[in-house]
Amino acid sequence: MKKLSFVLAAITVCAFIATGCSQDSGDNASADKDKTTFATIGTGGITGVYYPTGGAIAKTVNRKKDEYKIRCTVESTGGSVYNINAVMAGDLEFGIAQSDRQYQAVNGMAEWEELGPQKNLRAVFSIHPESVTLVAAADAGIKDIKDLKGKRVNIGNPGSGQRQNAIDALTAVGIDVDNDIQAEGVKAAEAAGLLQDNRIDAFFYTVGHPNGSVKEASSGKREVRFATVTAIEKLLEKYPYYAKSVIPKEFYPNVKNEDDAVTFGVKATLVTSAKVPEDVVYAITKEVFENLESFKELHPAYKVLTKENMLEGLSAPLHKGAVKYYKEAGMM
Repeated sequence: MKKLSFVLAAITVCAFIATGCSQDSGDNASADKDKTTFATIGTGGITGVYYPTGGAIAKTVNRKKDEYKIRCTVESTGGSVYNINAVMAGDLEFGIAQSDRQYQAVNGMAEWEELGPQKNLRAVFSIHPESVTLVAAADAGIKDIKDLKGKRVNIGNPGSGQRQNAIDALTAVGIDVDNDIQAEGVKAAEAAGLLQDNRIDAFFYTVGHPNGSVKEASSGKREVRFATVTAIEKLLEKYPYYAKSVIPKEFYPNVKNEDDAVTFGVKATLVTSAKVPEDVVYAITKEVFENLESFKELHPAYKVLTKENMLEGLSAPLHKGAVKYYKEAGMM
């Protein structure tokens, strides 16, 4: 008898809990309409361009947080590889990554060779270019990349992205890194001092502009210029993650160039996961593109942005939320 009473009591309690849960579920469904969605953007170190870029995107979107019920936050991270992996793991909703890293991840190359292609990686848009910059001493007689033969050139430290960018650029014009130049392999931050001390004649640096090291190189006693980088079309055809780039002369008034320097580079891109809701990606895309002029005022590196070049350098499939906006805006 006691056993039967216990069972009946247990059934009554379960029924009460189920009823309560059902009631709570209904209340929560109503509350969800007003619930704020938080979206975190992974960036890079706080001294680089990625961190303020994430902040600029968040600031633009958060102006309408009451309308979209979306609040963007920014996280300082280790950069491209970390951001892609965190987005894939669901630890970040968005991340900023170099376009070459985006390409490698979606194709299962480099750091993702063992993991395989990151099939859920999605592109949203490109942001500022990171230009392959060739800084040369004016007294070294280097005006074009082809003039580097026989010269002392820093191509970047082993394992760095810029080193491979430099090798790609040199190979495209028929220069053998091992035999045709005196290649140095120091970090880009050290190259400006070496150039001014006459220990090298030129250096490559893949970077967003304006940049402090390039300003340092162009402000010393030894005059410098941006050497012309040629065979760009050949590079773009071979490497889909590269894009054309321009370095504004006004950022560096002391360089010997009369015009902006045309080169190539990678793009800083905004990536996300296919699992991130369409409305969240749509809102972020729409607010950045429809407020592009005010967005460009948030950092000098955005000066060269156009709606057209913000769709360049993307190798992962576009997120459906981004596609929805681009179609509405007549861009697709």
